[in-house]
This record gives sequence, C-alpha cells and structure tokens, in this order.
Amino acid sequence: MNENEVWATRAVACELLALSLRYPDETLAGAVASGEWLGAAREVADALALDLPEGFGAGLPREGEAAAAVEADVVLRELRPEATRLFVGAPDPACSPYEGVWRAQADGVQPLLFVNPHSMDVERFCRSCGLGRPEGTNEPLDHAATELELLCHLASRAAGTVDPAACAVPEADLPGGSAATAYDQFVVEHLKTWVPQFAEKLTAETRHPFYRAVGTLLGCFLKAD
Repeated sequence: MNENEVWATRAVACELLALSLRYPDETLAGAVASGEWLGAAREVADALALDLPEGFGAGLPREGEAAAAVEADVVLRELRPEATRLFVGAPDPACSPYEGVWRAQADGVQPLLFVNPHSMDVERFCRSCGLGRPEGTNEPLDHAATELELLCHLASRAAGTVDPAACAVPEADLPGGSAATAYDQFVVEHLKTWVPQFAEKLTAETRHPFYRAVGTLLGCFLKAD
C-alpha cells in the first residue's frame, strides 16, 4: 500500500473500533449478526499487518456461513446489557471507557468526569481540529469511541479523502501543522497512555465474544500504530 492507502485503512480501523465501543444500535447488531463485522475486522488486520492471535473472533458469526448466522435483534439483546455492565455499570462500570478515569487512577487521585486535566486537554485538542461535542449531548470527549472518531477524521484528512473546504480548521492550523502530525501527537499523548490497559481489561472482563474481539483488535491496532 502507498502512504495514502495506509492512512485510509487506519481511518477504516478507527471507524470500526469507534462504532464497536458506542452503545450498541441496530447497525452494529446487524453487522455482527451477518458476520460483516468480523470480516471487516480481519480485512483491516490483514491490511495493516496486525498480529491477531489464533482464534480471533471465536464465537462470532462469520460472513458467508449461513449456519452461523443469527438474527440481529438477538445480538442486540445480548450486546446492550453487556455494554451497560462494561461501560456504564451500577454503580461502577467493569471497564470505564473514559481516559480521565483511567489516568486519574494511574495518578492516584479521585476520577472526575469533565473536570480533570486529561479530559480537558482532549476537549481542547478536539476543538483545535474543528471537532466538538455534538449539539444536544453532554458526554465527555475523552470516551474511547470519541477519541477514535477524532483519529478517523485525522487519518481521513491525511489520506486525502476529505474535502479540505469542508473542514472547519485548515490543514496548516491543525496541531503540528498537518493531519498526520496531529494524529501521531494524539496517539502518543492520549491513546497510548491508557487505551492498551483499557483494551486488555475489556478482553478479560467481558462475557461476550464480540467485546473480547473488540478488545483484542483495539490492542493489536495500538501496538502496530
């Protein structure tokens, strides 16, 4: 692959992982049930030469295998309570998806959503790239899925698949002066400080093969990126 193709594949990987870590909806459930999710994960892994372990995706439907197909609504009913247990919790999530929580724990201080230096730094970085909190939402921007969506945007810009005229921030005004540099900077300053541990815990804590596959793919992606 040439450099633009590598960036485009990274964008696809980030988009797939971000979708996987959002609260499950019909789109995700349909992709898992049909085997499309597992097929896409394997294609991304092959394109980026990720070192997936043997048996990756065990227990998930495979594309083109009719005997393994399941109904999307069945998958959705399985994924939603597991996502709630993992990422929302009652009273605490089994695997918090927020950078600020992980880094506060690493610093030995009480984690507070929004009002912690790491979450605020993520918000500043997102805004410097022309991205902010969607209107009508009140979720911290240091959610794993949101951080991956930021990287998807930057990788798409680096690949040249985004119209510069449609971007709120010119390329030269991005952190580091380019989309590629901004991507690398955010990975080093943010994702790699907590997401490897998050991915490992997600893989260990989950009771569903889908989230085990997501944690594994996420961990392998960061090791290679």
